[in-house]
Amino acid sequence: MNLLKIICVCGARPNFIKVAPLMYAFKKNGNFDTLVVHTGQHYDENMSKLFFDELNIPKPDVNLEVGSASHAIQTAEIMKAFEPIVLNYKPEVVLVVGDVNSTIACGLVAVKLGVRLVHVEAGLRSFDRSMPEELNRVLTDSISDLLFCTEQSGVDNLIREGIPKEKIFLVGNVMIDTLLKNKDRAEGSNILNQLNLNGNGYATLTLHRPANVDNCIVLGRILDALEVIQNDMPIIFPIHPRTRRNLVSFYLDKRLEELPNLQLIDPLGYLDFLKLMASARLVLTDSGGIQEETTILKVPCLTLRKNTERPITTEIGSNQVVGTDPDKIIRAYRQAIDNNWREPQIPPFWDGKAAKRIAVIIASENRFGG
Repeated sequence: MNLLKIICVCGARPNFIKVAPLMYAFKKNGNFDTLVVHTGQHYDENMSKLFFDELNIPKPDVNLEVGSASHAIQTAEIMKAFEPIVLNYKPEVVLVVGDVNSTIACGLVAVKLGVRLVHVEAGLRSFDRSMPEELNRVLTDSISDLLFCTEQSGVDNLIREGIPKEKIFLVGNVMIDTLLKNKDRAEGSNILNQLNLNGNGYATLTLHRPANVDNCIVLGRILDALEVIQNDMPIIFPIHPRTRRNLVSFYLDKRLEELPNLQLIDPLGYLDFLKLMASARLVLTDSGGIQEETTILKVPCLTLRKNTERPITTEIGSNQVVGTDPDKIIRAYRQAIDNNWREPQIPPFWDGKAAKRIAVIIASENRFGG
């Protein structure tokens, strides 16, 4: 039997959360010869190794070690480094996930070399072209041969953009596959004891979007809201390196030191962070994936952005987009902790089987001329 040669691309830590169930599904399906390429777009040796170990992902077959740079330079360097891999391995399919620079860079290399492109997490739209991720999403979808969507809005967006219906599949959410597989393991995490947290009387915060952390005024306004919230309950803040650097450069780090219940900690591994989210009273974030994970965990989520590319989370009520106005953040926070929040219905196909569906479709005899 001829195996389907497929390259799976990862560029940032959230990509590994999405690729992990795909690797398992491809192996179990039995029809795939898989090569995992880590572009090194975001790379921290200790954290990446922890992710590989915790999610049982084999170490990537190739690490391009591109590193950080401007969007243009990083995208170009990824393309230059990825092209020889494709030429040497000769895959029939390249699979990309999410919306980072690695997604569009490797997608472009694939299609220019005549290799079929698969995009997992396709069709998500914030309709905000100032976000680099939005440009990556739109461009990757426009050149992909198969597009796998997490929610119905993705399907609708792609059809509206002229993508043929036969290329589009609503399969569910591979991030949720990983969460459901590891939820029981995360319960064994000791992170709450390490942080001296009891029960769920605390909030979890993540903040990394350039629109929030690269602007001194915006970041200061978010701190205005956090200052009020930390008077009610502890806020645990696993801080992104970019955010930490900017707090110092904006001289806001001294202000944080004056907030006794806002606790900054280093980034956590997957299982510890899952436990920290699951046990929280609420989560404040500007992340896309966390909006989805809190939906499954049934923890109220306040999104510190003006928009979301994951509208299903707001439609079912698990997530509220509150922007960066401190008054609006505080008002939404108080509504959430006053139990003025309805428990969400789980979106269709968020059942832990998305990766299996993807593997079956890709391996289908007629899908790639197999």
